[in-house]
Amino acid sequence: MGFGLNMGRVLIQNLSREFIERRSARRVANANPDLSQGDRLLVLNSINLEFQDGELVCILGPSGCGKTTIARIIAGFDFPSSGKVLTDGKEVRGPSSDNIFVFQHSGLLPWMTVRENVCLGLRNLTDRTQILKRAQEFIDVVDLTGFENHYPHQLSGGMQRRAELARALVINPEILFMDEPFAGLDFLTRLKMREEVVNMHELLRKTIIFITHDIDEALSMADRVVVLSDRPAIVKMDVKIDFPHPRDFHSDPNLEDLRKGVYMELGVHYAL
Repeated sequence: MGFGLNMGRVLIQNLSREFIERRSARRVANANPDLSQGDRLLVLNSINLEFQDGELVCILGPSGCGKTTIARIIAGFDFPSSGKVLTDGKEVRGPSSDNIFVFQHSGLLPWMTVRENVCLGLRNLTDRTQILKRAQEFIDVVDLTGFENHYPHQLSGGMQRRAELARALVINPEILFMDEPFAGLDFLTRLKMREEVVNMHELLRKTIIFITHDIDEALSMADRVVVLSDRPAIVKMDVKIDFPHPRDFHSDPNLEDLRKGVYMELGVHYAL
């Protein structure tokens, strides 16, 4: 199955991002007594990172530390206050159709079938036969064969996630951003979706930037884990994960030691 040359090398240089507090004085005081209206809030503080083509990178960190902000800046939906981001050697100056987001909540159009939703990514093609063939290839990749004519409300939560993956992958993106995509799923479905993403990544070798709060999720999936501090965020840990899949924390003491180290970096002194 040939989907073209994969690209997606990301270089982040001295990236900082600050926001101006624009809420009313009363709302600011209720939310954070240390802030005032008009104050500048530093979220990201001189971040330096480099992601290679085809890596699955999980970004971990406390709530509000700027994980999603980093992803949005890499994708061109937000801009640094200082520093810069380059993808494949070119500075990011705005959104690109080569970068696709999968968010927490389902983005499937409810009045369209699985096939119709997946075909949305190919709306620039004119050959209907080619469109249907390519859409079917990715429906098969995410194991939804036989559900092409089902509507989103007829699918389980995990199947909806897989349909969104197919729609994102069908356009052959350079970088796939996944922002806590399994947050609303039950535990068993989350485990299955982790396996689906790992299998898909091993098949297609797309560059994936995956945002999560879940330490075990990151360590069970990623080629690389980046741990951010609380705001203003700095990089506390950037570690390559060389353990083969599937990963078992209980049977591999080195992996379990790494797991405990990540928990410690995030201020939790025991791993359940």
